[in-house]
This record gives sequence, structure tokens and C-alpha cells, in this order.
Amino acid sequence: MSTINTNSYAVSGLSLTGSTVTSTPSGSTMTQSDFLQLLTTQLKSQDPTQPMDNSQMASEMAQFAQLGTLQNIQSSLTGLSGNLSTNMQTSQVLNSASLVGRQVLVPSTSLSYGGSAVSGGVNVTTAGDVVVTIKDGKGNVVNTIDLGTQQTGLTSFTWDGKDSSGNAVSSGTYNISASNGSSSGLTTYAAGSVTGVGYGGSSTGTYLQVAGIGGVPLSQVAQIN
Repeated sequence: MSTINTNSYAVSGLSLTGSTVTSTPSGSTMTQSDFLQLLTTQLKSQDPTQPMDNSQMASEMAQFAQLGTLQNIQSSLTGLSGNLSTNMQTSQVLNSASLVGRQVLVPSTSLSYGGSAVSGGVNVTTAGDVVVTIKDGKGNVVNTIDLGTQQTGLTSFTWDGKDSSGNAVSSGTYNISASNGSSSGLTTYAAGSVTGVGYGGSSTGTYLQVAGIGGVPLSQVAQIN
């Protein structure tokens, strides 16, 4: 807070003459208390032989009332915005609950194999022959799946849980990657059943708990079956 002396100091139409006032820091917002303090200072400092006329007083009191109204409206809108945000979050979580039990395709670099065929997908960015490579936890190639020539977009694949020799592999988590010659790092997806829905805060939003994968933001779901 700084003290200034002015012969003609105006704030929102309020003129102070021959008075010393305390100013608010630059960039701060004037409150009703600040406005009333300035008005009181003006009344105390006015020339008794030339008092403020009624019209000027009425004008400045109207500004004071308007300031209070605007602040109340702002407070109400802030509260309304918070309520709307909370209601939208709740509504999204409740609506997403209908996905429990459904199969979804979500970004993943691994597949969870449990004895039966598993499905996944590849986001093809450039048309060409797409090959999916499956590796075990030690980085050894277990099998490759040639999907043939694919156009740009999302394409799906299924792995029967067998290695390149046709032998069934053990249950577990296997890493997947995909390429089509010109693009070696295509985004891969895994399919899983939704087991639950939750809200992870403003940074995550609504998320789905997907079997074999974990929590996945709803916004990342590529496909619902």
C-alpha cells in the first residue's frame, strides 16, 4: 500500500479534491470497502462553503450500489460454474458406468494372455503392409502377425496365443509393436473388458478400469464393442 497526495484523484467517477488517500496496488480490484473509504474521505475533505451537490452524491452512491451488485453477480456466477462442473463430472461418470462389461480398445504396448485368443489394434498412419511383433518379457520375439496391406486408420488383429512354431505359450503379459516399413513405431492398442469407472481429478477426468490393462482415461478409448 502506498500513500499519495493528489489535487484531482478520480476512481470510477469519484473525484477527490485536496485530500490524501491510500491507493490500492496497481492491478488490484477495488472492493466495496475501498469505494466507501474513498467516498468518506471525500466528504470529510470537502470545502464547507462548497459542499457536494445532491446530484453528484446520488451519482456516486449509485456507483457504490452498482459495484456491490456486480460483485454479487460475479460471486454467484463463480459458484454456478463450480456446480455445473461438478454436475457434469458426476453425469459423465454415471453415463460411463454403462460401459462396465463392454469390450474397449485402448492404447497399450502389451497384451495380457490368459489361455484364450486376445485382440488388439494398430493405428496405421501410412498405407502399407502392417506387421505386428509379439515379444516376451525378456525381449525375445514370440511371433509376428502380418496383417497385409492396410489403409490409414485403425485396423484390428487377433493373436491366438501361439508362437511362430504353432506352440501355445504360457499365460502372461507380452509386449507388442507394429510397423509398416516406412513407419516403425505405429501406435498399438489392446482390447479388454471394462470392470469399473472412476474419476481421477481434473488432470485425468473420468477413467475406465480395463481388465489386463489398468486405468485408462475415457478420452483415450479408440473403440467400444
